[in-house]
Order: sequence, then structure tokens, then C-alpha cells
Amino acid sequence: MAGITYEVDDKNIVEQIKSDAAKAASELVETAHLKPGDIVVVGCSTSETLGNQVGSHSVPEVGNAIYQGLQSVFGPKDIYIAAQCCEHLNRAIIIEHEAVPNAEIVNVVPQPKAGGSFATACYANFKAPVALEHIKANAGLDIGGTLIGMHLREVAVPVRLKQNHIGKAILIAARTRPKFIGGERAHYDETLKDGYPQF
Repeated sequence: MAGITYEVDDKNIVEQIKSDAAKAASELVETAHLKPGDIVVVGCSTSETLGNQVGSHSVPEVGNAIYQGLQSVFGPKDIYIAAQCCEHLNRAIIIEHEAVPNAEIVNVVPQPKAGGSFATACYANFKAPVALEHIKANAGLDIGGTLIGMHLREVAVPVRLKQNHIGKAILIAARTRPKFIGGERAHYDETLKDGYPQF
């Protein structure tokens, strides 16, 4: 049924998922050279983290655990989570308003079965959540094959994390870098090859 959500009987699984998320966030911060004010888009299937098919087994408790794990790393570093909603909301983004003060917001409140459990947890935990249709994030985490590419800056570069699963879900990570333009006579700023300026 469309409105059903699920619970996890084994709380150790929830704690492991939270720990996996924190480890992945730490690796991404280091590998992608993230800095305060940067945005990480996160697509997340709580169904996949428990070994079920995406969209079939929404678990709010797991969505909240993943949020807590990521935020334990990103929060102290002033890095923003942009939570990608599921396809029922056209993969809209939930983010803190202060991260995008001039963005054009839209009106939607995610729910576990219309937005996803992770986006719902972010909306509940953010200080001033807003919804956007589009964003261009500095880096991303795709938990369970949710397809986050539409919300990454050009050019996206795959990041191979040692923490390559969250629960049972495959984890794909990405960072972004500026485009190289100009052709064979062009000269490039070597400090930009792996990321954006560190102002």
C-alpha cells in the first residue's frame, strides 16, 4: 500500500547505518576538499539500505539515522546537506534556507512515501527548511541508486570511497571541478584541477 511505512526490529542495524553514513561523510569531506558553505546533495533509499527494492520499504527511523550520521560530520564543518526527494516529488531538494537565501523556493513538505524518509527527516531536523526544484551541489552521495546527477555542478567526478555501502545499499559518491576550456594553447590553474577555489 502506498501509505505504509516500516520499522526496524534490530536497533543494531539502525546504529550501523548511522555509523556507515558518518564514515562516508568523513571520507567525502577529505577526498572532495569540502569547505564551509559547500553543499552535498544526498539521494537516499531507506528501502535499499535494508536490502529491499527502492521505493518499496520506506523506513523513517533509518532516514533519521542517516541524517544524524551525515550531520554529525557535515554540521560542525558548516557543510550543507541538500536532500533529494524521490521521484514522486520530481527529485526536488530540501535544504536549509541560509544555504540558498536567494533561490526560488517551491511549496512542498516531504512525507515518507512522497519525498522519502531521508528528505522527511531532513525537513524535520533543519532549522529553516525550504524546497527547491534545482540546485548545483559541490559534491554528492547516492545511497541506493537514486540518481543525483541532475543536482551536481559540472563537471562531476566519481569518488571511490572505502565506505562503499550504507547498510545494504550501494553508495556512489561524487565531487565536482571547474570545466577546462580553451584547447591546446590554454593554460590552467593547477590548484583548480581537483576542486573549487579555497577562498
